[in-house]
Amino acid sequence: MSAPTGTSAGPTAADRVRQVVVLVGALVAVAAAAIGAGAFGGQPIEQAADGALSAEATVVAPDNPAFRIWSVIYLGLVVTAVVQALPGRAADPRWRVTSWWVLASMVLNALWIGVVQAGSVWGSVVVIAVLLVVLGILVDRLVRHARTRTLDGVVVEATVGLYLGWVSVATLANVAAALASEDVGELGLGASAWGSTLVVAGAVVAVGVAARTAPHRPVIAVATGLATGWGLAWIAVARFQGPLLDDTVAYAAVLSAVVAAVVPVVLVVVARRRR
Repeated sequence: MSAPTGTSAGPTAADRVRQVVVLVGALVAVAAAAIGAGAFGGQPIEQAADGALSAEATVVAPDNPAFRIWSVIYLGLVVTAVVQALPGRAADPRWRVTSWWVLASMVLNALWIGVVQAGSVWGSVVVIAVLLVVLGILVDRLVRHARTRTLDGVVVEATVGLYLGWVSVATLANVAAALASEDVGELGLGASAWGSTLVVAGAVVAVGVAARTAPHRPVIAVATGLATGWGLAWIAVARFQGPLLDDTVAYAAVLSAVVAAVVPVVLVVVARRRR
């Protein structure tokens, strides 16, 4: 539920420090993540850890073009960090309860890339799980604290929604990769059943987030659904073509992608009509 927040008498020294640290930290974290992911000639993530996270590693690994969404997410994160540092935002109640969490998410993302580059697949599972929790906390705080400025609200909500949706899919792929690296693969279900279960779980997460956010934070609901749908759709593409074919997972991913992208929009429309 959205709860009104009180106003502050004015910015404190801690507020000013927060603005600067979050801005500088965000720029450093995004740059480090981009470099670590191979954007400037380094080793791409799909080649790290002996290819454990490549498009052919498991039946729920998205095809490589899926990762282009990071460009949009990184841009949103940088814009978010800049906006929170603008004049008049220091004492903003909403930025006070969200800015540090935004920075924490970026640091964790950079750490995840570093852990993968170091070859620790299970270590990357731990980091991405913590990142998912941090994004969940961010969403909760954005829901509980009312917007004080429309532009600020839309920027951070769209960014966090896309971030959460993509990381949800990435977490499923990461867990599957870690299990495969230990030769326990599909947990006895078989590749098709295991992969189908995971992609459906991705859609369920998107719908769950939408159910929570659609009434008061429709931007988060729609953005999360779109990013989740994007990731699931590229899982389908990777299973329809390439060396690791699986029509069952591919069709399950297509259906899940549609559900993840469409249901949040429906829930937003329904919520608005009830007002």
